[in-house]
Formats: sequence, structure tokens, C-alpha cells
Amino acid sequence: MRDRRFKFSFIVICVYAFLSILSFFSPYDPTLWGVLPRDLPPSFEHILGTNSMGQDIFWRLTFAVRNSLLLGIITAFFSRIIAVIVGLITGFKGGLTDRITMVFNDSLITLPIIPILILISALIKEQLTIVSLGFILGIFSWAWDARIIRSQVLSLKERSFTYTAVLSGMKMFELLTGEYFPFLISLILATAINSMFWAMGMEITLAFLGLSNLEIPTLGTMLHWAVRYQAMLLGYWWWIATPVLAIIFLFVALYLLSVSISEYLDPRVRVERRTRRVSAE
Repeated sequence: MRDRRFKFSFIVICVYAFLSILSFFSPYDPTLWGVLPRDLPPSFEHILGTNSMGQDIFWRLTFAVRNSLLLGIITAFFSRIIAVIVGLITGFKGGLTDRITMVFNDSLITLPIIPILILISALIKEQLTIVSLGFILGIFSWAWDARIIRSQVLSLKERSFTYTAVLSGMKMFELLTGEYFPFLISLILATAINSMFWAMGMEITLAFLGLSNLEIPTLGTMLHWAVRYQAMLLGYWWWIATPVLAIIFLFVALYLLSVSISEYLDPRVRVERRTRRVSAE
């Protein structure tokens, strides 16, 4: 909590978590149009005003935040499973297994992801849900992180405790989960957060282009409808400003949280901080 970056990101994430929980108590259905008078500016009755579809922007924002965070979590979950398994096994086994897997891994990294996602979204746009989109994004977001984890495993493989464990008869699964995994926690957390805002960024891109399921309230679909109804040109600043500011604060908070956690869990940074503290005292 001494890190200002962590304080800021923690407060922002807590606010977004509160908004997500608040969505369960919404008096309005976010999929219904024309429930309220259109294009009302912010007031005590409607904190963030209403849009041209007759919806309360604040309550729609609560659903959008919840779905966007859920999408990021689902993507990070699926991609972490694949990245950790591939990184651990290829880094430890080496040889032919490593070469074949890394060829496929590097091919996936070089693929143009956005055109592929646009094609998939265009084909199954109406069937897309938060879960299915999160799974699809998770399939395409693990390759780079698997290479990072593999590099760390290759380094751990050359340390003395690895030779001791192998000579003592420890099995590969026990070695990977019991000895290597604790060293990878910081990497997994940092890459998971990066995967979250990458997934949300992809969803915003698809929604902006009208290639996601626009009936599901997300930060991307909020931005899409505001642009489609020309909120900025018509002077409905509260409509366009709400998703834009929500996206900016969320992305900045996730980035700072990733950097803060990575530094906190890095043993080298801890030693440096302790040394500085002792020298200052």
C-alpha cells in the first residue's frame, strides 16, 4: 500500500467492482429501449443523463462494466491455463517437443489477430456471448505469455535446486508445480492483467466496428451506440464522455496494477528496497 500506483489502481478497481455489483439492483432492463425520456442531461434523477435510446446511462454503465470485467477475467483464465501448461512443459522438456511447440507458438504470435477476429465475429455475430467471446480471445492471447513463461523455466532449469530435485527422484509434475510454479506467480499475475485489458481492447474494437453482439451492454457497445447516434455532434457530451472516461480509467488502473504487482513480487526489487531502507535508517 506504500506504492501510489497500487493505491490508485486498487481504488479504481474497487469502484468498478462496486458498479458491477450495483448492476444486480438496477431498476431498468439494459436491453429495453424507450423506457425513459430521451437525451436528458445529468440530473439528480438520472446521474449521468439518458441517451437517444431512452436508457439511463448510469445504470447501463453498471452492466457494461460488469460484462467488460467478466470478459477480461474469462479471457485471462483460459489463456493462463494454456500459457502456463505450454510454457512449463516446453521449457522443461526441451528438445523436439520444445522446437515443434515453439514453431506453432511463434506462428500464432505472427498471425494478424484483428482480421481473424473480425471474420469470426462476422460469421457468428448474433451467437456471440461474453463467455464465447472470452473463450475465443483466450485462444488467441496465450502464445506470447507462454514464451515468457518458457524463458523463465529455462532459467530455473539451470539452477542447482533443479539438479538436486532430479537426482533425488522428484517427478516432473512435482518439480514443475512445487518448485517452479512459485517463481512464476508474478509473471502469471502480470500477464493475466495484461490479457484482461487486451481482451477488453479487442472487444471495444469489435463493438466500435459493429461486429460484436450489440445487444449485450459493454463499454465497447456503449461507445458504439454513442458514436452511431452522433452524440458528440449533437452535443450529448454526457453520453460519449461516460464510456470514454470509463475505458481510460480502467485501462490506466489495470496497467498500473500490473506494473505494481510485478515489482512487488520480484525478489530482486524487494532486495533493492530493503537495502535502500536499511541504508536510509
